[in-house]
Amino acid sequence: MRYWLVKSEPEECGIDDFAGTPSKAIQWDGVRNYQARNFLREMAVDDIAILYHSSCKKVGAAGLIKVSQAAYPDPEQFNLESDYYDPKSTAVAPRWSAVDFVFVEKYAQIIPLTILKQHTALQDCMLVTRNRLSVMPLTEQEFLTIQDLAN
Repeated sequence: MRYWLVKSEPEECGIDDFAGTPSKAIQWDGVRNYQARNFLREMAVDDIAILYHSSCKKVGAAGLIKVSQAAYPDPEQFNLESDYYDPKSTAVAPRWSAVDFVFVEKYAQIIPLTILKQHTALQDCMLVTRNRLSVMPLTEQEFLTIQDLAN
């Protein structure tokens, strides 16, 4: 099993969306950065991700979700009406991927980036060093450090 951190605006897809339908898988689509897409493609069923709320009033780690379906072609890249439509993508050579996640746990409170940055175990974490990336791997130690902060 591997550990990940994925970012989303909570108005688009937040931890409450997952908690509201705990057994229903939610498609994680719309990733349009090649490095983030490549990380999506590395995800396997049962990998755990920390869902991080971004671009909102309470930015930070919000809870845990789990991969329920590994990477597949993002259907939004073919949808002419979608903001994520990509005219260069084809069914034979799709450019973008999506995964499905299910709910695991909502943290009692959001863990803000300012708190995360204070921990030496997170100094090399991509969240701290490459803050703009929306999908990133976590080491087991980074994951456990964030879990300790949540508990």
